Amino acid sequence: MNRERVDILIIGAGPAGLAAAIAAREDGISSLLVLEREAQPGGILRQCIHNGFGLHRFQEELTGPEYAQRDIDRARELDIPIECGVTVLSVSADRVVTCVSPTHGLRQIEAGAVILAMGCRERPRGALCTPGTRCAGIYSAGTAQRFVNLEGFMPGKRVVILGSGDIGLIMARRMTLQGAKVLACVEIMPYSSGLNRNIVQCLQDYDIPLYLSHTVTDIQGRERLERVIVSEVDARRRPIPGTEMAFDCDTLLLSVGLIPENELSESAGVQLSPTTSGAVVSDSFETSVPGVFACGNVLHVHDLVDHVSDESFQAGHAAAAFVRGEPRAERWFRVEDGEGIRGCVPQKIQLCPSASVTLMFRPADVFRNASVVISCSERELVRRKAMIFTPGEMASYSLKPECFQGLSETDPIVVRIEKGVD
Repeated sequence: MNRERVDILIIGAGPAGLAAAIAAREDGISSLLVLEREAQPGGILRQCIHNGFGLHRFQEELTGPEYAQRDIDRARELDIPIECGVTVLSVSADRVVTCVSPTHGLRQIEAGAVILAMGCRERPRGALCTPGTRCAGIYSAGTAQRFVNLEGFMPGKRVVILGSGDIGLIMARRMTLQGAKVLACVEIMPYSSGLNRNIVQCLQDYDIPLYLSHTVTDIQGRERLERVIVSEVDARRRPIPGTEMAFDCDTLLLSVGLIPENELSESAGVQLSPTTSGAVVSDSFETSVPGVFACGNVLHVHDLVDHVSDESFQAGHAAAAFVRGEPRAERWFRVEDGEGIRGCVPQKIQLCPSASVTLMFRPADVFRNASVVISCSERELVRRKAMIFTPGEMASYSLKPECFQGLSETDPIVVRIEKGVD
């Protein structure tokens, strides 16, 4: 099998992959290639026809396809090659990518640097262990979104949504606008896992009830879904007997979490975080395998595509610097999750960064009138107070280069939430 050679190979042509490719090309990399398994570039944004994208990056409100098209157009202007219909089978630790496509068959591509931008997938019903029959009418929220927005099919007419992730909230509104009756949105946690603006615009504006601390405890129906049973849960998320509610419905949409697509990362030997399920990366978004970078939802699940693009531009520039052989830091600070923090990214910071470093994380619970404190040893680097922190909204804080002066890398940088007084 003949091997091809490129300087930078990018896996995925969604918003992360496109942004990384644009950054690398603008940084002077002439030999690069983007591989995409779908028939068209754009990723999940192609089916996200609602607006609300681009407010941070473009200072205007765009739909998902409009946002994606801007990067697709820019990639064409820069003559960036994007091959669609390509399935990547593996990535080796020495950056050899094995892939297959109807056009080229089986081939291997050797890369100076690889950028992983495969995105994420939805958690399926099988991961929930919900009892009941295996009838038709049960879909992930993203699958239903694709049916309605791209394929022109309605999944059903009477709908219950399990989980309050952003896709599920948006589909509650979308199904309502298409003429379906959304009976309820059910969330096992005592708080929503979606953005507050989506709770208001997608549920409250359409009088769709949100049941917190509830879950589906039975699915009934033979050929087609006929009814779901919803029960309240206790503090340990166990159903409380006697709290059952029955909803007669023909459709159940699951919005119960997203999982980074890291099978290829594992094949390359990349260290994964047990908290984010994505790669452990430095502030340049390089993984534990030299020359392999990760960005976007394959790294950690984002709330806003604008942040995906910002992160991916940085990864593209860093990959270009790696290919050019620019000097690399040999000493690092470790970044650790403190009390109230879940999945801070990046997990490593070079000893003397030349630019500000943004730390992103999700609160582990709902905190009111609390403060984020970033410290190293006995020294506070950042302290910021907020009225509320919720797991549904990612938080980010920047450390300026001067914050690192005089610090020793023997002590980790710890991010924690200091509880306030209600």
